[in-house]
Amino acid sequence: MNAGLYLAVVVIWGTTWIAIFLQQSAVGATAVTVAIFWRFLVAGALMLVLLKLLRRLRPLTTRDHLFCLLQGSCVFGFNFVCFYYAAAWISTGLESVIFSMAVLYNAINSWLFFRQRPPMRLLPAALLGISGIVALFWEDLSNTQASVHVLWGAALSALGTLGFSFGNMISLRHQRQQRDVLTTNSYAMFYGAMIMGVLSLVMGESLRPVWNGQWLGSVVYLALLGSVVGFGAYFTLVGRIGASQAAYSTLLFPLVALSLSTLYEGYVWHTSALIGLAMILAGNMVMFVRLPVRKVALST
Repeated sequence: MNAGLYLAVVVIWGTTWIAIFLQQSAVGATAVTVAIFWRFLVAGALMLVLLKLLRRLRPLTTRDHLFCLLQGSCVFGFNFVCFYYAAAWISTGLESVIFSMAVLYNAINSWLFFRQRPPMRLLPAALLGISGIVALFWEDLSNTQASVHVLWGAALSALGTLGFSFGNMISLRHQRQQRDVLTTNSYAMFYGAMIMGVLSLVMGESLRPVWNGQWLGSVVYLALLGSVVGFGAYFTLVGRIGASQAAYSTLLFPLVALSLSTLYEGYVWHTSALIGLAMILAGNMVMFVRLPVRKVALST
């Protein structure tokens, strides 16, 4: 079961990054908040209707709904605002690599919020990850004209990943309270969409969708597979094996995303980028290394 969930997350989330690029590059593309609004409105409304028809929609307390609202703003709202804007300055493949640092974020946040002490290997993993990000972007940073935009893109991606990690902690809270993951996830998606919709209207943006095949196709893919199936599989993993272990899936999908970014966005590989990617993946893997415990024979 866990292997199947991992595979689903890796394949789906490895391809959603290019779908974000296609949505925003479509003719007549909407504002970022409007694009996110439609993605999670479709996903959240569909899930709520399906759960209701299947009699799987579980009752929640007012407190639970407030946490779902907070989860929606973290995971299905403002974090994607960061990712969508970052895509204007760095490739979506690079965004996915930074997103893989959720492994470290989750380990730290689990300690802060649930007193789950991080393992000693967190420090070397963090050093490898940070050094890898510097190497990954070194070629672009050395170009003074592009360095500022690259830094903004990397910073926004890191901020979006932090929001995602906060949402992980809220999902873990739901499941510790024995709340149904599909119910809480569906409400959080819907609330996230509502937040983006209100924000769009406040900013003077129209909520009208774009009647363009590329834009509509991207929304459908992001809503159904990227959101309903992808987040459902991921948060189920969080409940089954914990947030830190579930984030291991983020180690693999950057390889899928970078491959697609090379094909569709023209991402150019440099030696420093390859070294940086290897260091980031190695840092994430360090978080999950389990050294064998030696049994010492006692002589009498």
